[in-house]
Amino acid sequence: MHLYDTARREVVPFEPGERVTLYTCGITPYDAAHLGHAAVYLTFDILQRRLRDLGHATSCVRNVTDVDDDILRKARQLGVHYLDLAAEEMARFDTDMRALGLLTPHAEPRATSAIPDILTLIGKALELGHAYESGGAVYFDVSTFERFGRLSGLDRARMLELAAEHGGNPDDPAKADPLDFVLWQPSLPDEPAWESRWGPGRPGWHIECSALAMRELGQTIDIHGGGRDLLFPHHECETAQSESVTGVPFVRHWVHVGLVGLGGTKMSKSLGNLVFVADLRAEHEPAAIRLALLAHHYRHDWEWADESLATAEARLAAWRAAPVGAAGEGDPALDEVRAKVDDDLDTPGALAAIDAHARAGRPVARAAALLGITL
Repeated sequence: MHLYDTARREVVPFEPGERVTLYTCGITPYDAAHLGHAAVYLTFDILQRRLRDLGHATSCVRNVTDVDDDILRKARQLGVHYLDLAAEEMARFDTDMRALGLLTPHAEPRATSAIPDILTLIGKALELGHAYESGGAVYFDVSTFERFGRLSGLDRARMLELAAEHGGNPDDPAKADPLDFVLWQPSLPDEPAWESRWGPGRPGWHIECSALAMRELGQTIDIHGGGRDLLFPHHECETAQSESVTGVPFVRHWVHVGLVGLGGTKMSKSLGNLVFVADLRAEHEPAAIRLALLAHHYRHDWEWADESLATAEARLAAWRAAPVGAAGEGDPALDEVRAKVDDDLDTPGALAAIDAHARAGRPVARAAALLGITL
C-alpha cells in the first residue's frame, strides 16, 4: 500500500505492523453531521477495510470534542446544558455513520473524560520548560519546539492568519508569542470548570486530542488525520505538545482529506452552507450516498452537486444487475479494486474498475464489499 503523507509531502510506502493504530479527529457535537464529516470518516473506513483485507488488525479512535468554544457558545444560545446538546447531536451523528456503513470505532472517547490525562500532560509540559503560566492561563511556548510549522509547511504570516481564523487569538496580550496556544484557560461564569494547579478552568482545544490519542493508542500512532482544515493549527499544535512531552514521534503517517464545497465555498457550520447526511438519507439509499462520496479522491477538494446522487444510484443498479460469482472462482474485479485502493486510496479508479467489470457481465459483489457496498 502507498499513501500520501502530509509531513513528507509525497506518496510513500505504508508498511504497518500486525496491528495498525489510527486516530481521526471527531466532531464537535453542536450540529448534525454534514457531507464534509462523512467524507473524512469514509476515507478512514476504506483504509481500515483494506488493511483488514490484508490481514492487519486495526484500532481506530474517533474522539468527541464535547467541550470547547463552539459547543459552549451554541449551548448558551439554545439555553441548554452543553452535555445535553452533545448527547443529542452524537446520537444523530452515530445514526448517520451507521447508515453509511462505517465500521464501528475501536473507541469514541469524549474530551471531558480525559481531564486527568490533560492535566498530567500540561504539568509535564510546564516541568520540561515547554509551557508557561500567564494571565490565569497556561500556554505552550512554540519557541521551545524547533520543528513548529514543519508539518504544515506554512510560513509565520500564514500561520498567524489561520490561528486567528480558528480561534487562536494571536492578539492575546498574555502570550509571549502570538503563535503560542492555550493549554488551560479560566472558564467564564457560565462555562464548565475543573480544578487544577493553575486555578479552575477548562482545557484548550489541541491538548484534548493529544491526551485522548495517547491514552487510547500509545505515544506513537501509525496514522492520524482528519480534514485538511485541521492541519494548522490543530495538528501542528498536537504534534508540538505531544513530542515535547514524550520525546518520541507522535505520528508515523499523516492523512488529510480534502474539503467538500457547496456554492463555491467550503462547507462549514459557521457559514451554514451545509448538506446534512440525515436529509439525504430521507430521500436516498445510504449506499448511493456512500458511492457519491467515493467518486472523489480523498485528497482533492470538490464541490457537492445533487446530481451526483442520480449518478450513484444508476451505478448501484448496474452493479446489482451483474451476475453473482461462484464460490472459489477467481475475482478480477476484486483484484483490480485492491490495486486501486493500494494506490493512495484511489476510490474513483476503483469505482470505474467495478463499472467496467459489471458492463462486461462479470461478478462485482466482492469488489463492492471491499468498498463497504453490499449488493
